[in-house]
This record gives sequence, structure tokens and C-alpha cells, in this order.
Amino acid sequence: MAGMRRTLLAVAMSVLMLAGCAEAKVEPLARFGLAGKSAVEVIDRLDRLALAERPADLKASVRPDALLVTADGEERSLAIPDDKFYLSLAPYVEHTHECFHHSLTTCKGELAAAALEVRIVDQAGAVLVEGARTTFANGFVGFWLPRGITGTVRVTYAGKTAESAFSTGPDAPTCLTTLQLA
Repeated sequence: MAGMRRTLLAVAMSVLMLAGCAEAKVEPLARFGLAGKSAVEVIDRLDRLALAERPADLKASVRPDALLVTADGEERSLAIPDDKFYLSLAPYVEHTHECFHHSLTTCKGELAAAALEVRIVDQAGAVLVEGARTTFANGFVGFWLPRGITGTVRVTYAGKTAESAFSTGPDAPTCLTTLQLA
């Protein structure tokens, strides 16, 4: 009888320990307040964080159709809605970096908290964005655009302007760091 009790106790403790481990791994994004959030919500939240608030142990890469998030050694893919495309711009005067897929936790542009004038026009001439914007703490400013279009983006800052073509197709970059202001 004592042997059976010890066996039952050992089984019960093992079950409890396994349940505790499983619970800790259920949703690693919960540590960052991102559990249950959509790709749009996660992108909007992370891109707007102050640099000191950006979690070093979270990686988040914006792709044309998904947000790839890696935390606690696990990668998750959160689908971006079929009709949306996130284009992140980092205009610069002197310094930039190469970028194709915008990293919400590691990309840094030159002009943090800078007041810009932005105009984004599609290939048919429709104005999608026009007006004042301020770059985030990371030096980027992001826009939700229709998927599957081409167009032109123009940015003005401190009397200097940069212009570039863009695309929101399936193989398009989500990070535009080639806007040198002159």
C-alpha cells in the first residue's frame, strides 16, 4: 500500500510539473503584452515604442503578408489582412542602413521624432497619404497601404525633399531606407 501511495504521489507531482512547464510555454508573447493580438495591432504597438521599451529578446519582422515574431525560441507567423501592406519609411540626411523587411525591434533610422510632410500617391494618381507626420522613436514612420499597388512617396523635412517609387506586391520591401533628403 505504501509503495502504491508513493507511485501515485510521484505521478501526481510529475503531472503538476509538466502542467506548469506547459503553461509557461503556452504563449511566450504574453510576456510582452501581445498575446491574442492581430498582426496589425502588434505592428502598430511595437513600431511606436520608445527605444528603451523595445524588448531585446523579441524579434519582429514585417513581411508583405505576415508578421514573423520570435520569442523564447519560438517563431510565430501572424497574417496581415489580404488588403493591407505595411510600409515603413526612414528618411535620412547623412546615415542609413540597408533594409528589406522592417524589423520592429531593431531597425533604427537617423531622424527620431522628426516632423515630416509626407505624400504617397498610387500609380493612378490617387493620393493615399498627405500631410504632417512625426517619425517614431526609432526614426521610422509607418503606413498601412492597399496591397498590390505601385506608386510614389515624397517626404519633406527641414526644407529638404526625397522621393522614391514603391510597390506593395508580394515580393516588395516593407522597409524603405533609401529616402535621402536633399
